[in-house]
Amino acid sequence: MTSSTSVEAAARDAIAWLKAHGSEANRAGMARFNIPSDKAFGVPMSDIQRLAKQLGRHHALAAELWKSDRYEARTLAPYVEEVELVTAAQMDRWCTSFDNWAICDTVCFALFDRTPHAWDKVAQWAGKEPEYVKRAAFATLWGLTVHDKAAADERFAECLQLIEYAASDERHFVKKAVNMALRAVGKRNLALNAEAIATAQRLAAFSDAAPRWIGKNALTELNSASVKRRVGR
Repeated sequence: MTSSTSVEAAARDAIAWLKAHGSEANRAGMARFNIPSDKAFGVPMSDIQRLAKQLGRHHALAAELWKSDRYEARTLAPYVEEVELVTAAQMDRWCTSFDNWAICDTVCFALFDRTPHAWDKVAQWAGKEPEYVKRAAFATLWGLTVHDKAAADERFAECLQLIEYAASDERHFVKKAVNMALRAVGKRNLALNAEAIATAQRLAAFSDAAPRWIGKNALTELNSASVKRRVGR
């Protein structure tokens, strides 16, 4: 797959495969999870990941799939992308075109958090206004708590400040991502568990609904017996 023609053909074949493996039942089910279905075929994630394994990694194919604007093609793109070829500019382009939480989270968990630009993008996107760009900051942070095994605690502790600042955002998909990131940081190890709990306690004391919910919800999990066992307390 070297020429632009062969890449375009491979993308068309992949999209045709996705179309053939979709169903109206799955499309209808997407609405229950706030995923727009007007550009979707209704393909289960397991089938998308199976196709990704068949295709292998290919930077140009990932770009072509992303251009298609089909939901499942865009879901497939991060699984075939070559992480080492992803640029900061590409991350910004893809991020600004996110139009639902599912695409945002898939790209952040399967690709963005594995790039060398991930930490910079968390800091940059956390201060942006668009809903899914801001969500991407905290979805990427959540992914880093799992996939960046070598990161120092200080990096995550610094991001707790971003979480605390963003907690006042009332928008549903931002609020949920901020909460998920806070819980994920607090589950990484014992020291970060303590710092995340302190952050959650401050948020829970707010009178405003969004930070109060984020804080209280996080405290329930971070103080749970299962998390305490996990972090070694």
